[in-house]
Order: sequence, then C-alpha cells, then structure tokens
Amino acid sequence: MLDLIQREIANDPFYKNNFPNDGQRFVAWYLRRVLLRDDAATRDDITDGADDKQIDAVIVDDTEQRILIVQGKFINAGQVDAEPLREVLSAWVRLQDLAALQKDCNDRLKKKIEAVRLALDDEYRVDFELLTTGNLTDAARADLSAFADKFSEFDGFMASLHLIDTDALETRLAEAEARVLPSIRHTIKLDPAKTLLMGMAGARTVIAALPLRECLNMPGITDGKLFAKNVRQSLGSSNKVNRELSKTIHTDKVQDFFFYHNGVTALCDSMTLSDDRATLSVEGLSVVNGCQSLNTIYSASERVRSHEAKDAHVLFRFYEIKDRAFGDRISINTNSQSAVKARDLRSNDKVMVGLKSAYERRYPDGMFTTKRGETAPASKDAAKVIDAATLARMLMAWQCQRPNYAANEKKLFDEYYKTLFKTGYPPESMLALQQWLSAIEAAWPNLALNNELRAGKMHVKYHVLFAVSALINSVNNQTTLIVDPKATVRALEAAGEILPLAATCIENAMQSARMQDESSNKVFSPQNWLKANRSWQGETLVAGTQAGMFRSFTAGPALIDKMKAPPTAFVARWSAD
Repeated sequence: MLDLIQREIANDPFYKNNFPNDGQRFVAWYLRRVLLRDDAATRDDITDGADDKQIDAVIVDDTEQRILIVQGKFINAGQVDAEPLREVLSAWVRLQDLAALQKDCNDRLKKKIEAVRLALDDEYRVDFELLTTGNLTDAARADLSAFADKFSEFDGFMASLHLIDTDALETRLAEAEARVLPSIRHTIKLDPAKTLLMGMAGARTVIAALPLRECLNMPGITDGKLFAKNVRQSLGSSNKVNRELSKTIHTDKVQDFFFYHNGVTALCDSMTLSDDRATLSVEGLSVVNGCQSLNTIYSASERVRSHEAKDAHVLFRFYEIKDRAFGDRISINTNSQSAVKARDLRSNDKVMVGLKSAYERRYPDGMFTTKRGETAPASKDAAKVIDAATLARMLMAWQCQRPNYAANEKKLFDEYYKTLFKTGYPPESMLALQQWLSAIEAAWPNLALNNELRAGKMHVKYHVLFAVSALINSVNNQTTLIVDPKATVRALEAAGEILPLAATCIENAMQSARMQDESSNKVFSPQNWLKANRSWQGETLVAGTQAGMFRSFTAGPALIDKMKAPPTAFVARWSAD
C-alpha cells in the first residue's frame, strides 16, 4: 500500500505542483483517491502548514451533514506512537472554542472554521480521522480506545475518532475503485447448546448465540473488510444507538445485551458446521447487518474480555448465500431499521408518484427516479433521467429563487416538500431544468470561477442555475415574476453564451461580499456565503447590471431575442422563507 501511494504521488504532477511536502501530499492523495474529492476541493480542504493547530484537512459535507477533521502521519515504515493521537485530542479540545481557535490559526483554517461553525449550528456530526501509513504501538492502540471513549462520552462536543491505517486505506481505496475485496475465511467457536442448524428456502442457515468476546476474533472489523457488503460502514461511537450499546456493555447489565439487541446478520459463500456443533468454518464471510454493533463491541474490547462480561452474548444469523443479487436484497432489507431519510418517506407520496407518472407518460424514453439507489435501465435516454433530489434542488434554485437552500436535502424533503413538489408541475419544465443543469455540468471546466467556488461545486452549480433564471428575468424586465423553465428552450440553444455570464454573476457577487467582510475585519467563508441570502441578492444585482448592458454587445440583440419569453410564461415565485 505504501509503495502504491508513493508511486501515485510521484507520477502525478498535481501533488508536487500544489503541495510543498510529503505530509500534505499524502493527505491530498487520501482526499482525492479515497474520498473522491475533485482537484479544486482537495486544494481547498487542506489546512496543513504553520498554525494548523493539528488539523491537516477539514471537509464540511452538506450532503451527509458531516464535518470531517483529518490528521495525517506519513511515514516510510515502522510504528507510530501516541503523539499523533494526542494531536487529534488537542484538535478536538480546540474545536470546542471556535473563537479562540480562529484567532490563532492560519488563513485557510480560519475560513473552514466559519463553515464548521454554521454546520455545528445545524447539528452536523463530527468525525476525526487519524490517517497513517505506519502501525500503532500497543500503547498507542490503548490510547486510541481511551480517546475514542472520551470523544463519545463527552456530551458538550460529541465526536467520533477513527484510525485509518494501511489496512483501512486498502479497503477504502478498493471501495472507491469499486474493486472486489479479498475473501474472508474464518472459524468461529460455538456453544453447541446455543446453536441451531436449519434450511430456509434452500439456504443453509445457522443461528447461534455468540459470546461477545468471540466477536473480537472476527477479522475485518477495524479495516472494514467484514462489512464490504453492508449498506453503510460504521457511524462511529457518537451515534445515538452505538452510545446506548456501549453503555449496556459498560454497566452491570452487560449479561442482558442479548435481549437488548436485534442480532447480527452474516452472509458467506460456504460454511461447515462441525459434527459436535463446536465450530463453524466460513468462506467469504461478510456482515450485512450489525456493522455498528460489532464496531461498538470491538471499541469496548477490554470490558468485553472482563469476567463480568463472560456470559454476555449476541444473536448471530449465518446464511450460506451463493446468489449475489439475493445477498444484496438481504443486506437492504435487514437494514430497514436504520434511520430513514426524509426523501425515503416521500418516495411513495401521491404527489411524487403523480409527477413520476406524468413525466414518464410525456417522455417514455425518460425516467423520474424517486428512490435512493434507483437506477435507470440502459433503454432509457440518460439525458431525460431526472432524480427527485436533483429536481428538488433545481426547483429551489429556480422556482423559489433560493439557491442557498438547494444543498440541504433534509430540509428540501421535510419543511420545503409541499412548496417544491406540486401536483401538475409540467414535465416539460422538469426536463428544461435538467437540460440546463446538464449544460452547466458540461460547461463547468471552462467557466470563469475561482478555486474557492470550484471547490463548492455542489452549491455553486445551483447558484449558476439561479443566475441563468435571473438573467432571463432581467432581460424580460421582470423584477418580481419568474420565467417558467419550459419557456427557455430557445435560450438553451445559447447556453454557451449565457452560462459564462451566469458564472460571472456568482464570481462578482462573491468578490463584492468578500471585500465588504474584509473591510470590516471579518473572516469571509465562501461556503457560508453560498448558504446565505446575501449570495442570491448579490447575484441578482449583478445579473440585472449585465442584462442592461447586453444591447451594447455585438451579439447582444441576438442573445436578447433568444432569452425573450411571452408575458404569460412568467409566474410568481414559490415562497421558501
């Protein structure tokens, strides 16, 4: 793994051209190759350097509502002592006083602190990751366990701590590249009196009550290989359910763990139960439901090994499944007790179903996907496939004229759902919005946006979409009404001319806001500005100024003609305030 990282860093000029040392290049490699951050976002995420306060990178992920703090230790070989862990602990302590941290840190981190402040107000979860190519000493591993408990048990600032070592890097890289991971082979010790063998619908099944301490022997917990087929990886010890499990393990009720827990579901390619039912040998082992539980059990390993926990058990279901599609369905269905997102609850809503039916009747070669993970078959025209979450964002940016709200999926499908999803919304308008967004994606590499804006693509592309509508509204002298997207088909033909103007609206508005903040000795955060009302207000002002100058352009009159729409094409803004 180390050789691979060094080779990729050496062979890609991006790392040498943007980062001055191996430590920064290592963290940048992780962000880019494992977390799949693009080049602009990777540059923006790195905070390492003088006065970094033991924080090498910060990601505020609005889609996952997560703050990720990364501390990297890139070493050629050998062991890592507890010093990096103490640095992570120091960062955790500092983040509890953002004002003090912002006074002393470097400029890159100052901007990130502003974004972190807003994210914490919105109750984003916080994850710390210690990234290393070395191996922790035994003492350091003991400290890791102690620090992880400290992070999760402190109610004032809950966070999760994760070690991303060489094994975990290998697993995560394989997942990022969608590669098949090595098969896990393991033998499990059983209590014959607590083991049952049966056949269910043609699948060999073993149900057993496993001692918690036997779970500690399972390979692939720390690096995630055991959960490769799970619908999600560990949510960390600050997760509410995981904290309750941990409390049970650490109390005198630990022997009741079996009764408080739903059990663990594991799939395998093949399994052999010994004649005396004392051992179960499995090939291709994967836990599809129970990732959180096993990680919690592992994080409390010392308590699990204690005399008080010797009678603590957890229910295990082992299924021998050779059909991969069937195994995937088991993984999805056994995780149905997990927290359900607002979007999931709306997928079968009558309004959503009505929009889907109307759109697919109008465009038989298109598809409106309403469920997470739903994919269109190859027979559908990809240009006419619209995702419900994407439509919600587009409607917020265009019909509501609030692009600053577009990235918050939870709110879009919760408090704004009835505002955004309306019975009878024209399929032609849905498709026009998608065509504009596709045009923005295609033009993105050539739009004149600074690196800070490029790093916030998830936000910015909906601001560009909003700016398109603002330009068209201004050309038509509409100050309060909004153009119906289906009336902009002719303007779409001039997307190559309109989109650079829209990008200029965002760029100029942001620079104006930056100058205002800096003149008042305030820290300017591009990410926070994109979420604030003053972003669209500034963009609207620039759009109006640009539209007023079109006639002075050589190609201006022809562009205005394409952007013109009849008065009947303008409707009232949908309120989202």
